[in-house]
Amino acid sequence: MSKRARSDDTPTDEFTLYDLRVEVVQGDKDMVCNHQVGDYFELSGENLTLPPGQSFPIYPLAALLPLLPAKQRKTHANDWMTTDTDIACPDPHCGAIFRIRRIGERTFRHGDVTAVPLHPQPLHFQSLHPESDAADDDREAGE
Repeated sequence: MSKRARSDDTPTDEFTLYDLRVEVVQGDKDMVCNHQVGDYFELSGENLTLPPGQSFPIYPLAALLPLLPAKQRKTHANDWMTTDTDIACPDPHCGAIFRIRRIGERTFRHGDVTAVPLHPQPLHFQSLHPESDAADDDREAGE
């Protein structure tokens, strides 16, 4: 039986995310923040882990966090989120680079990570301007 569908071809509530490792690498300037070359953290699902005894400064972490959920998801091969792996430290005087690597894949089930039920039909784009959409529909009908 496939992970993606039950025997009756009904899709399951499974989805896949990449596990990530974010590692400090040397940039072209000296580092002035509290991180060292080789420091890293890993992200598996929603869980961030550090090696025992290692810390990680909150300011670069705050700059990195918004990127990580997108990096965990499959993206088009030409998307910058796929190709760009190096992120500069947010301190303009620090030469640290944070390299984000996909190190594995993990399968999750929707029902295990949220209380919000799946919709029976996929959600579609909903316009923020329905009155403009109606006018566009009227113009198209008159053609």
